[in-house]
Amino acid sequence: MMHSLPEGYRALVFGASGAIGSALLQQLQSDPRCAAVLGVSRQSMPGLDVLSEPSIQACALALASQGPFHLLLDATGALTVNGRGPEKRLDELDASHLLAALHLNAVGPSLLLKHFAPLLATGQRVIWGKLSARVGSIEDNRKGGWYGYRAAKAALNMLLQTSAIEIARRRPLAVVVALQPGTVQSGLSQPFVGDDAMRPDEAARRLLAVLDGLQPTGRAQFVDHQGQAISW
Repeated sequence: MMHSLPEGYRALVFGASGAIGSALLQQLQSDPRCAAVLGVSRQSMPGLDVLSEPSIQACALALASQGPFHLLLDATGALTVNGRGPEKRLDELDASHLLAALHLNAVGPSLLLKHFAPLLATGQRVIWGKLSARVGSIEDNRKGGWYGYRAAKAALNMLLQTSAIEIARRRPLAVVVALQPGTVQSGLSQPFVGDDAMRPDEAARRLLAVLDGLQPTGRAQFVDHQGQAISW
C-alpha cells in the first residue's frame, strides 16, 4: 500500500500494457487506499501514443476530469526500436536510429510531463515516477556500448531534473523520480537477460515501496528498486 499518499489517492499508469506497467497497475488496483487507478497505452480508451504529441494532449484532456492525480507512473520506453537493438560499437551508429531512440525514450516522456503534470493535485504529496535505467548514468558508465539507449536515458534524466525544479515551485510536496527497476522479465529485456531476472510483480512491489519512502527535495531523484541512489 502507498501509505504516504492521501487516503483515496488517484493514480495513473502510462504504458500499462507492458510487463512492468501492467504489474504496477495490478498492485495499485489491490491497494484499498487507492480510490481509482487508470492505465493508458496505445490499446486503451483513450489511447496514448508517446510518439505523437496530439495523442498525448488528447489523452490528457480526456482524463482531466478523472483527476486530480496523486501518483503518475510512466512505464513507457523500449530498448529495441523499429526492430533494431542497442548498438555495441561506434561503427554501428545510425542517425535515424539514434533519433528514434531519443524520441521514444526521452522526448515522448517529456511531453507526458508537459501535458499531465498540470493534472497533479496541489497542496498534497504527489509523485511522478518514471522508469529510467542505470545505463543512463554518465558517472556509472563503465562498459560503454548501447549508445542510443544510454544517450536517451541520460537525456530523459536531465528532462526529469529540469521538470522537477519547475514542478516544485507550485507543488513543493511533489516527488519526481527516475527509477531503475532492476533486471526484469519483460519483452523489452528478454533478448538480453537470463532466467534469474525479477518477475514484473516483484519489481512493481519494490518500486512502489521505494516511491512510498522518498521525501520531496525540490529536485528529481535517481534511485534503484532497492532505494539506493544512483549517480546522475
